[in-house]
Amino acid sequence: MIKMQDLKAITVEGKKILIRVDFNVPLDGQRVRDDTRIKAALPTIKLLSSRGARLVLVSHLGRPKGEPREELRMDPVAARLSDLLGKKVRKLDQITGLEVETAVTEMKDGEILLLENVRFAKGEEQNDPEFARSLAKPFDLFVNDAFGTAHRAHASTVGVADYIPALPGLLMKREVEELSSCLEEPKRPLTAILGGAKVSDKIGVVSRFLQLADNLLIGGGMANTFLSAEGFNLGSSFFEPEQLKNAADLIRQSKKSACRLFLPVDLVVTKNLEAGSEYQTIDISAVDDDWKAVDIGPETASVFSGIVQDSKLIVWNGPLGVFEIPPFEQGTETVARAITDSAAYSIIGGGDLVAAVESLGLADRFSFISTGGGATLEFWEGKELPGIKILQ
Repeated sequence: MIKMQDLKAITVEGKKILIRVDFNVPLDGQRVRDDTRIKAALPTIKLLSSRGARLVLVSHLGRPKGEPREELRMDPVAARLSDLLGKKVRKLDQITGLEVETAVTEMKDGEILLLENVRFAKGEEQNDPEFARSLAKPFDLFVNDAFGTAHRAHASTVGVADYIPALPGLLMKREVEELSSCLEEPKRPLTAILGGAKVSDKIGVVSRFLQLADNLLIGGGMANTFLSAEGFNLGSSFFEPEQLKNAADLIRQSKKSACRLFLPVDLVVTKNLEAGSEYQTIDISAVDDDWKAVDIGPETASVFSGIVQDSKLIVWNGPLGVFEIPPFEQGTETVARAITDSAAYSIIGGGDLVAAVESLGLADRFSFISTGGGATLEFWEGKELPGIKILQ
């Protein structure tokens, strides 16, 4: 188990603390469309503020690639955070420099500031030492509570720890503990479910769970690549031709593994991926050339549901169909409801899947929802995440 310090045991009154949060949230103009990630950081912010720390939050938003972009400024985030906290969060228009240093010096105990989008600075993604030094300069401590960026060795996730002591936030610590529980003496049967579009993002995770899990269920677009590797014609379905060899290798690995691999046995297919389009449910061997797979079929959903109901621990990343377009969310919904109706401990991660279960009104019925996407996958794969390494 990865060992981390307990933030609750640290005296913070009067200390100037830089907190890396993950406020990379979707916006509708000047309004935050989904505040899940902001809410996830509230326990750490409230704990430190209530104990008299002077908090300055820093996050990225979108991919501005080192240049300021008006539509990616942090003002809507500051407004939503103020609403959630019930207190004013002042937003600064700078990331480093005299304006920031002066504002930090003038802060009172318990006050909270939010810096401008850290990816407006070219030095952020390059982990430039001088930018990291200037970002850390006004502060006594660094708290990393942004698990979703823990796989990125950037200045605001790793570099600042070269200049001030680094500690994990409450969310970071819980993420590591929860995700570790899947890998170290997990409850059994352990069932892993992997969906989403691409096999290329999850080769290492598939391989890891074939060694670790009792059952591995694969759906979504990535299942198409596995089915193609088995020789099935999937018409005009999305798949990754360059990953066919890797998929075939993983299928062979599964046959030597104690883990049972399950692929779809039927599919929902359509000619046009849009609401109201004609669709049908067919066997995986019967996809015509101008049809494309957009969801697992009901027989597959029933098989998957039976497996999860007999499981003690379930981990899931990636939806099982194109859930954004009804009725192609039905496979994801059927399996999600089976999980939430079961007695299993359930951990889900990945932005698309979280959005899917939230749209179904099921999010609060899962045991734990990870705020990571790529970070969650890399953690489960067994990679060393730089944003976690500096906190150990």
